[in-house]
Order: sequence, then C-alpha cells, then structure tokens
Amino acid sequence: MNRRHLLLASLPLALALAACGKRKPSSSVLKPDARVLALGDSLTVGYGATPEQAWPAILAQLTGWQVDNEGVNGDTSAGALERFQALLATSSYDAVLVGIGGNDMLRGMSQQTTKDNIAAIVRSALAHTPYVAVIATPKPEPLRATVGSLSDAGFYEEVAKAEKALLIPDVYSTVLSDAALRSDRIHANAQGYAVIAQQLADKLRAAGWR
Repeated sequence: MNRRHLLLASLPLALALAACGKRKPSSSVLKPDARVLALGDSLTVGYGATPEQAWPAILAQLTGWQVDNEGVNGDTSAGALERFQALLATSSYDAVLVGIGGNDMLRGMSQQTTKDNIAAIVRSALAHTPYVAVIATPKPEPLRATVGSLSDAGFYEEVAKAEKALLIPDVYSTVLSDAALRSDRIHANAQGYAVIAQQLADKLRAAGWR
C-alpha cells in the first residue's frame, strides 16, 4: 500500500479519535441528598395552600432532595435577583430552579428588564452549579385562563437558550389553565401544586438530573 492509500485508510480512524476528544462528558445525576434552591414568587411559596402542600415540599418528597423554598409573595425579578446574590453569598446549592417574572408581567413592567434580570439570575446560578432550570410562567391573560388555554411567556425560552440553561415549559401554564387546580385566577391549589411537583420531577428526570 502506497503512502496516499495509507493516509486515506487511516483518515476515518483519525476523525473518530478527534470526535471522541471533542465529545462532552455526559452529565451525572444529582446526588440523592442534593440541596436544591427554589427561587420564585407566590407560586413557589405555595400561595393558596399550606407550606407542606407547596410544590418545593412535594418535590423534596418525590426526589429525596433537600429543596429550600425561597419563594416570596409578590416578588419581582429584580427582587429575586437581589435576594439571590445574598443567598449565594451565604449558602451552597447543588441545583437552582428559577421561577420568577409573573408579578413583573402583572404590573406591566418592561419585558426587557424582566428578561435581563432573569438572565442575570441564571448566569449567577450557572457560575455556582451546572444544574440550573428556568420554570416558564404564563402570560397573565384572564380570558385565556377562563377558557383553559394559557401559554408561557416567550422570553423564558429566549433566556434559557441564550444562557444555556434547562427550560421547563408548560408546567405552570398547564396547571393554571385548569380551574379545578386553581385557588384563584393566578394561583394553584393544593392539588395543583402536587401536579406541578410531579411534572417538575418528571421533566428533571428526563433531563438527567435524577
């Protein structure tokens, strides 16, 4: 075999080795007793139900993780960003779930400002841990809520894609579209929070977190 044929014959092997060298390692699951931060607003607090019925508490039961409920009623993306910096300064987390922005939309705040704040939260979280997920919140549209057809605000997908974080879509919007799962027009009830927790657990399993 001449030199040219030898080079051609070895090319597939060289390309395969190069590809292996560039392949990203597969992400491992979170440890069974992982500490997870749930950062959000009243939907994270569990408004409309008891603290034990809030989705972070139920998610902890489903996964075995320690899920810290850092939801604040009425909080905005700006408030969550400020709180998050303080939380990171004093605590360590294995994963972060970010569900914020609904109050920004309800109050007519600038979408770009909300988007920028959430992106800043996600960037800070990713500097802390690779396990960061953005839980999309539906656009506040009472008529669509009445007919059961709420949909996520589009900027959540944009932020998750730009920052390379995990997007968790269609959880809040699905539950809040069902009157039987709501305590009022913008909050879930105990049954609704249980559904949210189960859907989050399923989606995080599908993403390889557990």
